[in-house]
Amino acid sequence: MTHTPPASPQSPTVLRRDGVAVVLEHPATGLPSVLHWGADLGPLPAADLAALDAATDPRTPPAPLDAGPRVPLLPQESDGWSGRPGMVALRDGRPVFPRWTVTGRTGDDATLRLTASSDGLELSSVIAVGHGGLVTLRHALTNTGEGTVTIDHLDTALPVPRGADHLTSFTGRWAREKTPVTTSMPPGASTVTSRRGRGGHDAPWVSIASAGEPRNRTGESWAVHLGWSADVVHRTDRMTDHETQLGAGELLRPGEIRLAPGETYEAPVAYFAWSDNGLDGLSRRFHTWLRAREQHPATARPLVLNTWEAVYFDHDPERVAELARAAAAVGVERFVLDDGWFHDRRDDTRGLGDWVVDPAVWPEGLQPLADLVHGLGMQFGLWFEPEMVNLDSDLAREHPEWILGNPASVPSPDGLSFRNQYVLDLAHPGAWEHVRGQMSALIDALGVDFVKWDHNRDLVEAVHVEGTPAGGTPRPGTHAQTLAAYRLVDRLKADHPGLEIESCSSGGARTDLGILARTDRVWASDSNDPAERQDIQRWTELVLPPELIGAHVGPSPAHSSGRATDLSYRVATALQGHAGFEWNLLECTPEETEAVTAYAALYKELRGLLHSGTVVHGDTADPALRVRGVVAPDGAEAVFTVATVGSLADARPERVTLPGLDPGRRYTVRVRDEAGRARWFGGTPRWLGKDADAVPGVVLDRVGLQIPNLWPMQALILHLRAV
Repeated sequence: MTHTPPASPQSPTVLRRDGVAVVLEHPATGLPSVLHWGADLGPLPAADLAALDAATDPRTPPAPLDAGPRVPLLPQESDGWSGRPGMVALRDGRPVFPRWTVTGRTGDDATLRLTASSDGLELSSVIAVGHGGLVTLRHALTNTGEGTVTIDHLDTALPVPRGADHLTSFTGRWAREKTPVTTSMPPGASTVTSRRGRGGHDAPWVSIASAGEPRNRTGESWAVHLGWSADVVHRTDRMTDHETQLGAGELLRPGEIRLAPGETYEAPVAYFAWSDNGLDGLSRRFHTWLRAREQHPATARPLVLNTWEAVYFDHDPERVAELARAAAAVGVERFVLDDGWFHDRRDDTRGLGDWVVDPAVWPEGLQPLADLVHGLGMQFGLWFEPEMVNLDSDLAREHPEWILGNPASVPSPDGLSFRNQYVLDLAHPGAWEHVRGQMSALIDALGVDFVKWDHNRDLVEAVHVEGTPAGGTPRPGTHAQTLAAYRLVDRLKADHPGLEIESCSSGGARTDLGILARTDRVWASDSNDPAERQDIQRWTELVLPPELIGAHVGPSPAHSSGRATDLSYRVATALQGHAGFEWNLLECTPEETEAVTAYAALYKELRGLLHSGTVVHGDTADPALRVRGVVAPDGAEAVFTVATVGSLADARPERVTLPGLDPGRRYTVRVRDEAGRARWFGGTPRWLGKDADAVPGVVLDRVGLQIPNLWPMQALILHLRAV
């Protein structure tokens, strides 16, 4: 048999920025394949690119079946790919098997834009190496033919080497979000999904392929995060005849995306990070990219007091005003009135959807409170749950057809109360305009500076009816609901310049980069237990820089766990994010008020560093020990927290290394205990003395500090300055 060589392929494309490169080959037919994603290889000349191509090609045509070809950006069975297809679609009920022809290719040193066509379909793909070396990849599919195209899924994926033999994903529950789970890389095609209509407390969050178990400061790893605020699929394909694929995509319900001629489905953006410096290297890429965004918060993150754990539904105007005065007195800069202010809202069974002030509780409205808060020099924030409705509400009684759900599940079956609420179908224009109008009127009238945007229920059997209820077509509604929520956030921010919005979803159930493309921070968890928060915040900041993570000092015992902790520990934990209080300050003792005031001053002193520096985590042997720090970009200053979440294993604990410092400088190490001192057993290390000498950065980074034997749930705040 005579082999006919294919037409000449085009030269490979090299995308480079900030220490990362993506190299793509362009075959004569079909979509490009990724030859390399990882360390920047430099400005390779044509001969070296050809050598790279040859060095990584597993086959010489014609090739045996078990030496699989390279995997294109959107692999199909026709590519010899036996893993999860990159796309599955039907046209008028018949399967679609695309044979892509690239029709357009543009870009620059860091971005490649491709278009390809096949039998009435057009694929648009953009892959870019952004700030910090974070790689983004997005696909869009347009129906350019006749009939209706139904999309089952459209994923994004990139290859990782065979040496990536471990996989870390995430799970969790309410008040204990983002729990990492590390296993050996599973063989075959594997998926982890979330079907909650929001990310969910057990959302995959990030999938990390690593060479060995991941560590904070060492080792090579590859990660993917999907910028989508609803149902997701994270995928790994470790096939025997191809490089492993790591990717993610929107989880679509059957028939959810149906494209008429000319319509387009835009898949969510996937964010890929590579690191040869452990997990901290991944975080640095995400943080650098996020901080480079035009909409990233540019002003100092104000110290917050949120009223939920202070008053719950017990809204007494005089008492709330007294709380506002107390907050201003200790240094709070943003006062947020939480759930309970609107029509008939005395508990969680009534009122959602009626965004008008309840005159029975607030007979003069909220204007006096808003004026007081502003007059005290604080911003005024207000809680809403715009995507939800109670059946006991004027809205639900007037428009039951605006509820997003299977009619058989409204009301929910016994035992499935879902906090007594239902989802409002924002994809319905009337429902969307109702919420927008009521929210906008209050934001205007009261001068609201900040909206706490909550979302306390999963989307269950989310059925959206297109057209009138009598003659409309039911279809899965999660995708449309998510886009409608995005549009509502975008519209409110456009209509009210300067308005900031927090994404809260029963705590940290919606914290992805899709919602953060339009909001200004997230509420990491409804747990203010600092021992739980140590890990919740640590894994949230794997992707998000600390200025985007709400972290508050709550009361003791913690309302979510009943655990009692020292104020000094709660303060040290909250200092790791966008700090505030979830506490009735009117109940503080004089000593606590003094400590809280000192903490407010400390936060304001340090936040410029804490919200701009590089976040680092020290690796430790003791599972009860946590070492976390922020180092200034120039290495001149740093703040570290050394904390325990249980009793330490040894009477003489390990030395802790403080990574990321300039090895050529010397640092003074000062314990910041204005808000309370940590407690420990036994002796005090010499470096804790008042006259301790400065310590070389190389010693702190490589050898470490001998810490005292801290009690369980204690923390040292260490402030380092170069001398």
